[in-house]
Amino acid sequence: MRVGSEEHRRLLAVARGEEPPDLLVRGGTVANVYSGELLRADVAVSGGAIAYVGQSPPAPGPDTHVVEAGDAIVAPGYIEAHTHPWVLYDPVSLAGVAATLGTTTVVADTLFFHLQMGPERLAWMLDDLRGLPVNYLWVARLISQSEFPGERRLFSPEAAADLLAREDVIGTAEITRWPALAAGDGHLLEGIARARQANKVSDGHTGGASEARLPALVAAGITADHEAISAGEALSRLRLGLWTMLRHSSLRPDLPELLRAVTEEGVSTRRLILTTDGSSPEHIAEHGLVDGLLRTAVEGGVDPIQALRMVTLNPATWMRRDHELGGLAPGRRADILLLPDLSSFRPETVICGGRIVAEGGDLLVPLPSPDWEGYGARPRFDPSLPLEDPRLYPPRSTDPRGKIPVVELVSAVITRLREESLPEAEGLVRLRGAPGELLYAALVDREGRGVSRALLSNFAGERLEGLASTYNTTTQLLVVGRDPRAMGRAAARVRQMGGGIAIVADGRVVFELPLPVCGMMSPGSFAEVVSHNRRLSGELRSRGYPFHDILYTLLFLTCDFLPAVRLTPRGLLEVKSGRVLAPAGPPL
Repeated sequence: MRVGSEEHRRLLAVARGEEPPDLLVRGGTVANVYSGELLRADVAVSGGAIAYVGQSPPAPGPDTHVVEAGDAIVAPGYIEAHTHPWVLYDPVSLAGVAATLGTTTVVADTLFFHLQMGPERLAWMLDDLRGLPVNYLWVARLISQSEFPGERRLFSPEAAADLLAREDVIGTAEITRWPALAAGDGHLLEGIARARQANKVSDGHTGGASEARLPALVAAGITADHEAISAGEALSRLRLGLWTMLRHSSLRPDLPELLRAVTEEGVSTRRLILTTDGSSPEHIAEHGLVDGLLRTAVEGGVDPIQALRMVTLNPATWMRRDHELGGLAPGRRADILLLPDLSSFRPETVICGGRIVAEGGDLLVPLPSPDWEGYGARPRFDPSLPLEDPRLYPPRSTDPRGKIPVVELVSAVITRLREESLPEAEGLVRLRGAPGELLYAALVDREGRGVSRALLSNFAGERLEGLASTYNTTTQLLVVGRDPRAMGRAAARVRQMGGGIAIVADGRVVFELPLPVCGMMSPGSFAEVVSHNRRLSGELRSRGYPFHDILYTLLFLTCDFLPAVRLTPRGLLEVKSGRVLAPAGPPL
């Protein structure tokens, strides 16, 4: 938060009582996250910053906007310290719902914007999003979530350094390919070193790392982690000096278990942060954002002020921004909430940067329409790629034993490898007569550079004739189904839409969701995206999808960091060994 000399002069004049504030929150009870107290106090604002907190505020002038707080709790705006603003929604629609729920600062991942737009156009986008009703801060990716040719040129240390030079970029993002970091990968270590040189942080990702391997990741330079799934794992990260984010998301609703570290083990909450980690639109609509985390924490036995610290002062301190964020004190950003109590945590009034942006759950400011086309956000497809040719999708039989690898889902995102002996014709595996839970799966490069193929089990039943989606970690064309012709029609429809998800049954498209923003996001309203999410979930459940989060199943089928086998641009990857079991081949 940069304050010009005139703004600073006026801030001091208001603090001294010599000039009237622009906004005065009068008569409430301030939740002081610095002292842990609840204090009757007024809050005076000059421009976008707090000038005064106390019981003898500067007198309002004729142009001062006075907010009578009455019996309300006056609290700092919430900080979401680790999120992914591309789970069907885009940063704009997420900002709109976040503002109404009291989340005034969002720390967001740049992955798919960088992947699709490149670093220069990404920077243009970040500039344009500064006018949103919440304060976006960003983390720069050092690599993607599924290796591809040219990855390290796109995510170069120089590109990271340029982003890290920005005030709105707080550090580097999680590195999901953590074994490479632990092994001393020079590319990753250089990116972290650039963050240190800029006095910025490096977020971590240690999912699946044993206690024996965690020290190497901390020594490599990560400063925070959000992957603990038990109280014991949270403790092991705290003991190594990591800021430990306790996650409660649509995929991993683990907060009640994680909070046992506080409520049963009695550990200090000083380095604990709460996060939703990019929940689905449907989950946010039902459970909220950071407000929902606070409700869960207090219901689980955490003191309300301690819980507030975990979403205000603690994340601000981790980000090295506590001089400007995280509490109600002079010189800090005027991110202020009026809460009816310390149990619901749903704000009646939301002030962000000194501007009233929401009241009674309604957004009061317009949302911009970014120039997604100008940023180069629309995915490119080779128009000559023969997507409707049914020969594109079945695996090729190359094993001398006649065995075909099968990716079997054992949860929404975890897989295991098994093998099947199946008939073939003209070198292509055929599913006619095979168990109904077996499907074809192919990852098709949108520009025709190759196709990775396998069979998929326990995703849906044979009623799923064809599904195609660019919504995955590669943003390439993931095509799944029992019928290669239906798969081809779905893939062709996604190409026509310029990215998205389509389902084909009985020769027609029965569901479609255009995702023209990086192949991952809809530019529509948050309410529209929630409706799409619910329809998609219903369509897949009716076709046998057995798990609770279809978006993360689609997202992670193509990643290179979760057990055990994945369909990646390189081919069918055994994650732990790094071995490619079935290399990607030409389209036909």
